[in-house]
Amino acid sequence: MAVLYDRVALIGLGLIAGSMSLAMRRGGLAGDIVGYARSAESRATAREIGLCDSVAETMAEAVAGADLIVLCVPVGAMGAVAAEIGPHLKPGATVSDVGSVKREVIDAVAPHLPKGVHFVPAHPLAGTEHSGPTSGFAELFDDRYCIIVPEGAERAAVDRVLDLWRGMGARVEEMDAAHHDLVLAVTSHTPHLIAYTMVGVADDLGRVTDSEVIQFSAAGFRDFTRIAASDPTMWRDVFLHNKDATLEILGRFTEELFALQRAIRQGDGEMLHDYFTRTRAIRRGIIEAGQDTAAANFGRKPGTSS
Repeated sequence: MAVLYDRVALIGLGLIAGSMSLAMRRGGLAGDIVGYARSAESRATAREIGLCDSVAETMAEAVAGADLIVLCVPVGAMGAVAAEIGPHLKPGATVSDVGSVKREVIDAVAPHLPKGVHFVPAHPLAGTEHSGPTSGFAELFDDRYCIIVPEGAERAAVDRVLDLWRGMGARVEEMDAAHHDLVLAVTSHTPHLIAYTMVGVADDLGRVTDSEVIQFSAAGFRDFTRIAASDPTMWRDVFLHNKDATLEILGRFTEELFALQRAIRQGDGEMLHDYFTRTRAIRRGIIEAGQDTAAANFGRKPGTSS
């Protein structure tokens, strides 16, 4: 695929930004990739491993002359970052992001972008529990979905971002912001909250020691709670900025949990069997859709292949 952007600036150098840099290089999608992270340690690490073509010392330096700027920071920081880079964006540039919340990110970012700068929000549905500049790998987005939220942006700018994600291996879908936030509350945000809660239950249960939790973790507990190792700052911001949708889904989850609790108490085996049969079919649908491949990617380092 031909170069889509002559200069790309990645703000934040964690798993997603690192994987984007490597995937863009793999596909020849960007002429020059510059990165920036607030942490001097992260900038030094990114330089050491050659994550980007260059690593800037300031955000202003990173975005100067960039055709595409991707905000790869926690959703709670998006507005402040947009305010800082806004005066330094060139006319015609496109700003995008990778946040897993869209409505509040759009409301926080858009007011700080000057006229003539396009904003095309995006959300790649890919990740691992690892973070930092060394956590990225080029194959992270392969055959995974990336949701694009056009939000009134010029069609040419939207199509270019769609082509970028396709070039990095992703399947792309368009969705409005409110629907995106509800879908993600179901498929990602609430499951993460439940995983964090289950680990907290195990930690608080006085009759089960920490060593027993570690020693006797069966596949169910181990696999279910893997996502509880995810970055706490990112997930704090997700729940604070997708509050309404998450609370709605948590309410529905609580109702389902009460129904299962009642069935167990009353010995209603038929209800339990029917429920598990229905949910197993949904799980098989996820596998058939090819969305159960992320486990093979955990722990991968930049440049490694399957």
